Amino acid sequence: MQLVNTSRDNLLKPLQVVSGIVERRHTLPILANLLLKKQGEKISFVSTDIEIQITTNANFGVGSEDVTTTVAARKLLDILRALPEGPVSLNLKDNRLVVQSGKSRFSLQTLSAAEFPTMQSVSKVSSTWTMTQKSFRQLINQVHFAMAQQDIRYYLNGMLLVVDGKQVIAVATDGHRLAYSQVELAEAPTGSGERQEIIIPRKTILECQHLLEDSDETLEISLSANQAKFQFGDIELISKLVEGKFPDFQRVIPKGHKNSLVVGRDVLQAALQRAAILTTDKFKGVRFSLSPDRITVQSTNAEQEEAQEEIETEYGGDEVEIGFNVSYLLDVLSNLKNEKIQISLGDANSSAVVTLPGSENFKYVVMPMRI
Repeated sequence: MQLVNTSRDNLLKPLQVVSGIVERRHTLPILANLLLKKQGEKISFVSTDIEIQITTNANFGVGSEDVTTTVAARKLLDILRALPEGPVSLNLKDNRLVVQSGKSRFSLQTLSAAEFPTMQSVSKVSSTWTMTQKSFRQLINQVHFAMAQQDIRYYLNGMLLVVDGKQVIAVATDGHRLAYSQVELAEAPTGSGERQEIIIPRKTILECQHLLEDSDETLEISLSANQAKFQFGDIELISKLVEGKFPDFQRVIPKGHKNSLVVGRDVLQAALQRAAILTTDKFKGVRFSLSPDRITVQSTNAEQEEAQEEIETEYGGDEVEIGFNVSYLLDVLSNLKNEKIQISLGDANSSAVVTLPGSENFKYVVMPMRI
């Protein structure tokens, strides 16, 4: 029975969308498969890893029959990538999915669709809003790098999303640094109207970065007690939420630092990249020395080698010497797009705050390091 007849590129596009979350090794063999649902011309591809589910739809089904089956996601994707551009057909024959293109033919094993663990969209939604794909992508781009990876404090392995009136706030921290970004919606979310705080898993955030486009196309976000749903274009992404209490980020952000300077992002980034060459893999420390109209960046290593960079900038505050992990500073500089950044400091023992001049929408707090 023929299910699909279309061009290779048409078929490849939805498969690439859903294949990103498929685990190569999993205790449940069915999770290495994707679910293929055909209802007349409409074809849906679904993948899940139990925590996240991605669905995408296309209209290149053949025949009026309704068919569901599952097939190995990676094998099907690898076959299509290796084929030359041209017509491709998918046929179901004796519980095998047959991929045909020109003189190439591949027969793949299928597993019953009844075994596939689909996540149901929760009916009780607490709030829903729309924003452009570009603005949400920018929001998560400005904080994602500060998320923890495999931290025992599982609630840090994700991003906090706060919805308060028209404000949508994203916060991420790994205990050493914290990134905060906010955006204002054109219209307040529908729903209870109460402030909501949820933690979205790290994998979901990285997948959103990958799938969302830098465009003004609409993204609809719906939240419930234990799920977040993202709908854009032909794609629907449902994610479980991380349970737990995120730290009070407002207490972490220092206020009233009297030493403040504005510096060119590119200039500082280049100086830090050069200074980082002479840091050790284990100890990524650089020393900042602030004096009138000048920042001096120094690094040393176990071989007594030394790097020194001087940056001229308008500064009239106290003379301050403070150490930082250079990776934490390079992370924030490479994820911001502004020409200038503002750095506010207290003394050698207090956290520094990186902001954007004239804006309250972004803050990055980084703890000092003893050098």
